[in-house]
Amino acid sequence: MNLNHLNLSIPDVASARSFFESHLGFRCTDTKLNDTLSVLTGADGFILVLMSEQLNQNGNNAYPDSFHIGFYLKDEEEVIDRFEILKAAGVLLDEEPRQIRKVFGFYFKHQNILIEIVCPLAGA
Repeated sequence: MNLNHLNLSIPDVASARSFFESHLGFRCTDTKLNDTLSVLTGADGFILVLMSEQLNQNGNNAYPDSFHIGFYLKDEEEVIDRFEILKAAGVLLDEEPRQIRKVFGFYFKHQNILIEIVCPLAGA
């Protein structure tokens, strides 16, 4: 069994869609309901659904503090390159890439989503 999709509730679907397409390699395959929902597909076929928090039936709009989505890259050079690309695009990045437990990488937020970009440590 494979995890094949994730639905994220966010404040601004259009902005998040643009961000995931421009910076994280996704492409939009469907948009519905006056831009309140977008379906994006990653290079590996993973489906990411971005849904406006307005559509939450119970009004929930927050994630637990440690909730995040993660992207694994092949090596430290790719992590640093992605960091520099995001930085040049004006993405708010609080910390430089560094060793985090048994990986090398960094975290940042886009809207209400914590995003992790890491790679295995060299020699690990």
